[in-house]
Amino acid sequence: MSDSPGTSDRLPVVTPTRVIAGLCLVVPFVAMLWVGSYSRLTPEFIGIPFFYWYQMLWVFISSALTYTAYVLVRREERARKGGSA
Repeated sequence: MSDSPGTSDRLPVVTPTRVIAGLCLVVPFVAMLWVGSYSRLTPEFIGIPFFYWYQMLWVFISSALTYTAYVLVRREERARKGGSA
């Protein structure tokens, strides 16, 4: 409502919800790039060395975290559009 350059009625771009969504997207990268944490053979799971099943487990974890980030951002966008209309 105010047109002065110092004030703005817009909502902040960085919100706690978006920070959480960002963390959900960064965690899998950190987990996979930290090779020292999983570069071993034991413990085995149904005969599969730890190195392999740990990485495959992160496929499912990454999918869940990506979906969580998507839902959080969509919910916030919906709230922003509903609140400003």
